[in-house]
Amino acid sequence: MNIINSALRREERAIFDLRELYEQHGYRKYKMSKFEEYDLYLANKRFLPGGQVVTFTDPNGRLMALKPDVTLSIAKNVPTEPIEPEKVYYNENVYRTPRGASEFKEIMQVGLECIGSVDLYSEYEVVSLASRSLQRLSDENVMVVSHMGFVSGLMESCNLPERLSERLLRCIGHKNAHEVVRLCKENGVSNSAQEKLITLTELCGELTDTIEKAEKISDNDKMCASLGELRALAEVLSDEERSAIWLDFSVVNDLAYYNGLIFQGFIAGVPTAILSGGRYDKLMEKLGKRCEAIGFAVYINELARCDNEDDGFDVDVLLLYDPGADTAKLAGAVKMLTANGQRVRVQTAKSETLRAKQLLHLGEGGLEILE
Repeated sequence: MNIINSALRREERAIFDLRELYEQHGYRKYKMSKFEEYDLYLANKRFLPGGQVVTFTDPNGRLMALKPDVTLSIAKNVPTEPIEPEKVYYNENVYRTPRGASEFKEIMQVGLECIGSVDLYSEYEVVSLASRSLQRLSDENVMVVSHMGFVSGLMESCNLPERLSERLLRCIGHKNAHEVVRLCKENGVSNSAQEKLITLTELCGELTDTIEKAEKISDNDKMCASLGELRALAEVLSDEERSAIWLDFSVVNDLAYYNGLIFQGFIAGVPTAILSGGRYDKLMEKLGKRCEAIGFAVYINELARCDNEDDGFDVDVLLLYDPGADTAKLAGAVKMLTANGQRVRVQTAKSETLRAKQLLHLGEGGLEILE
């Protein structure tokens, strides 16, 4: 039975598959309110992908927000110093303006968070589960990892002011070496520092090989320690896992919140990242928590984009029948068609808006093809 023909059914299947995967590894479901006090998001706007938030005033006069992010809510509500790791997964809608969009959207997210003491195994587990999440969504997938410790270490090595570092990070994220050169010249950055920054935009490839290339520009303890973490992770990953993961230092995030491993996942048919995550100890510190954290989110609604490209039809069959038709025969025809995995819409007249692969009619002689 073909259960992924429609976008909705594919999304539902993905949610069940991912939930099963996370529960197999001891993650428990986390349920939260759709609302959160606005102050949480106001204080952490830079952490939000879009920045804008839908707000309203509740009956008690508090300014509330429709939840634009799940990680912030979970991080806020965990104990200040967890006695044991908080390992949770979620299936929630968030409300925000996606990058490049001009209106708010309801976005379905499935993801997980590991909060507490994050060691090598914790990082491996989360990265492995992220990679396996992509595999459950599509056979054609790739995950890219980076390390904000290495990136911030390079910025410190170049002795760059914070505002210039932020502008250069955006250029590096777009692999815009030309703009990196222009900014460096305008701000009197040395040639050696400029060369390192350009190299950073080009450091991309197989995990182990790219670590070796990165070692050539590593010149401080933070950069060396970051490469050590990546090397240790590469050694733990299986050959199959390692071959599905690339290292790309142009994958960057906000240094105010992310301090270590970060990653993004892509599948065929979706032009943007369908998975995003990383290590966000700095967020926990900002929230007054004495713990570490790593996690990721899968943007389930993006799956609809795959199906829209593969199948532009609303149904496989539009089945027409005449008033007074034999209901038992009609029901039997529908059962036969749906048993073959087809999506069937039944009505008495042809639709002007519904897109159907095939138009059938049930007459006295049985099913006949009209189109």
